[in-house]
Amino acid sequence: MFVGRKKELDTLNYEYNKAEASFVVIYGRRRVGKTTLIKEFIKAKKSVYFLANEEIELENEKKLQEELAVYLKQDYIRDMTFKNWDGIFKLIPESTTEEKLVLVIDEFQYLCMTNKAFPSIFQRIWDEELKKKNIMIIICGSYMNMMEGLTLSYTSPLYGRRTAQIKLSPLSFNETREFYKELSFEEQVKRYSITGGVPKYIEVFKEKNNLLASIEKNVLNSDSFLYEEPNFLLKNEVEKPITYLSILKAIAAGNHKMGNISSNLSISSSTVGKYLSVLQGLDIVVREVPVTEENSEKSKKGLYIIKDNFIDFWFKFVFPYTSYLEMGRTEYVLKVIERNIIDNHVAFVFEKVCAEMLWDMELPFQPLKVGRWWDSNEEIDIVAINSFENSILFGECKFWENKVGVSVLSKLKEKAKKVRCLNEDRNEYYAIFSKNGFTEELLKYQQEENIFLVCR
Repeated sequence: MFVGRKKELDTLNYEYNKAEASFVVIYGRRRVGKTTLIKEFIKAKKSVYFLANEEIELENEKKLQEELAVYLKQDYIRDMTFKNWDGIFKLIPESTTEEKLVLVIDEFQYLCMTNKAFPSIFQRIWDEELKKKNIMIIICGSYMNMMEGLTLSYTSPLYGRRTAQIKLSPLSFNETREFYKELSFEEQVKRYSITGGVPKYIEVFKEKNNLLASIEKNVLNSDSFLYEEPNFLLKNEVEKPITYLSILKAIAAGNHKMGNISSNLSISSSTVGKYLSVLQGLDIVVREVPVTEENSEKSKKGLYIIKDNFIDFWFKFVFPYTSYLEMGRTEYVLKVIERNIIDNHVAFVFEKVCAEMLWDMELPFQPLKVGRWWDSNEEIDIVAINSFENSILFGECKFWENKVGVSVLSKLKEKAKKVRCLNEDRNEYYAIFSKNGFTEELLKYQQEENIFLVCR
């Protein structure tokens, strides 16, 4: 089942329809759906798909040679001997039709790991051979830091050759719901809080059985690939993964300020800052500031949050209990998860889901910024701002078992008074998001033009 990715497919089709040759770089974390996207795009197109492996260079050369033999329907090519990559790429013929050939090199980084000169080799092949042909090159890779260095960095031989790049992110909540149509909104949110929109994770959590049973089978089981998934992700991307693991564990435990992370681990703030920058580049961590801050980069109110839902869950409920799991005490860990998963995890993910829904709501104004707000005493889950229209919306998100009452709206209005933003005569709106509806008393307020009650 292929879901979403409209923007990415539009980009690929635009590049494909160009009169001249095109060179596209696709990269993103493991299991995010890069190969699925490519295979969807090349359906019914003339294409050669070459998947590089962690093998010696000669084996990868033979594999590309084999793929071209199949494409050209020329068996004798399999037995040909080539001294280098140049000869293999010269097998690609000039197109005799208007239809462009798509050549995909997947897991490109492995070619560069076995031969550090490969980016220079491929740059020469592109400049002298490929860009003159009716061809679309797609280079794809899973090691994000390496792919950026190999293809996008100013120091890379391939710099300036790409005609487009796609950094593939996990699917949105709205997209992931397509996989869980038969489930209630509540169950969809719970599953999203674990999978985070990563297609491979969604696949293993598609079973209709109890969520805790799925967690036991697919995460807490030492034979499952998700059991040590964050470990493998970090080992592929960074040196000294132990330090990164410690930083992520500290954040998951509630240490969101750089100073708190630093003191928790007895590491200097400057050193922690360097690690956090890497984690931000990997889309694992995000630095948040109150949405009202005008200069976010210089704001001293920055908090570091684990952006990836699964990694956040794993560091809250798996990593701290590894010794229990290794001793076979899975039942104990399941009870910890059952007691805490809603308040300590799902409720926070629900805030992100509500922020996503807000962008699609019919409001009296179009938000230009949506985010959280906080000061030393108070916090508001969602604030949406349009400074040009002098309009602001304050939102509260409740993943409660009970219906939400008037007290929540009253408290939200009180907190809103503390938000110094826009002019004094600003247009104020309020939104309450609830998974289980609202009391009759609160529903009466829905008649007011500036109050929105949202329940799915």
